[in-house]
Amino acid sequence: MLNDKVKNYLHLHFLVFIAGFTAILGKLISLEAVSLVWYRMVIAAIIMFLYIKIAKIDISINKQTLAKFSIAGVIIALHWITFFAAIDVSNVSIALAMFSTGAFFASFIEPIIYKRKIIWYEIVFGIIVILGILIILKTEMKHISGIILGVLSAFFSSLFAVLNGKFLEKDSATKISFYEFIAGVVFISIFIIIFGQGFSSQYFALSTQDVIYLLILASICTAYAFIASVYVMKQISPYTVVLTYNLEPIYGIVLALIIFPETEIMSSSFYYGAIIILTTVLLNGIIKNIKAFKNKNTQNQKFV
Repeated sequence: MLNDKVKNYLHLHFLVFIAGFTAILGKLISLEAVSLVWYRMVIAAIIMFLYIKIAKIDISINKQTLAKFSIAGVIIALHWITFFAAIDVSNVSIALAMFSTGAFFASFIEPIIYKRKIIWYEIVFGIIVILGILIILKTEMKHISGIILGVLSAFFSSLFAVLNGKFLEKDSATKISFYEFIAGVVFISIFIIIFGQGFSSQYFALSTQDVIYLLILASICTAYAFIASVYVMKQISPYTVVLTYNLEPIYGIVLALIIFPETEIMSSSFYYGAIIILTTVLLNGIIKNIKAFKNKNTQNQKFV
């Protein structure tokens, strides 16, 4: 029998695998990015609402907080739209490699939101990340649209993560996510009505395959993954969680190579650049968590 600690570690890796598999589903679903994200957020919001009712979670909220959550909901919607659009115009490998640049953006966004100084090594890592992108661009200019969309997706993801970190200081993750999903649905719905073709009967005429993949994406890869990740973070140290989630692009790229070898095999320069980016993100996570651990020990010693 596996002990609880091993079970929690396996659960964490399963969640990271699910995160990487999200990109695979994005390629399998035939819908364009905006519609895909609309369906994802609608279904996830419904599932989240059912969970809230069953668990009897208090979701009362004031107008000011609702406005903040709504802004974050628009940002996460933009992140998902640009991410899946990057897959549409290029491939999974490009989208995931560019998604890894999020740590570079976070190094500038965090000081603004949390009002702290910019750390020198974050700037160095940011320069190295840019070098990795340039190496990829050297032979992958045909994927320039996907690279730009992937970088935009990473920016929105980092902005969302930093804002959510602030929100979690006062509210539960479930409450935050529910209102963010609702705001995202409203935002995309308005976009579809004004700039798209509206919600005609044809819009809801989905293939059986798309319905199945959307249900997996919204239920397992969104609602379940989010709720489960909150649980795992209570059982495993933040250090381990952060480092393990850095494996998401690796899992995703390996899966893409296995499932879509005809479109995912890239040039050697791509893999050199991707390795540089992923290694930099990993080092950044290690250094930050070591510093956080030392600071925690220092604070504990003051009370001894």
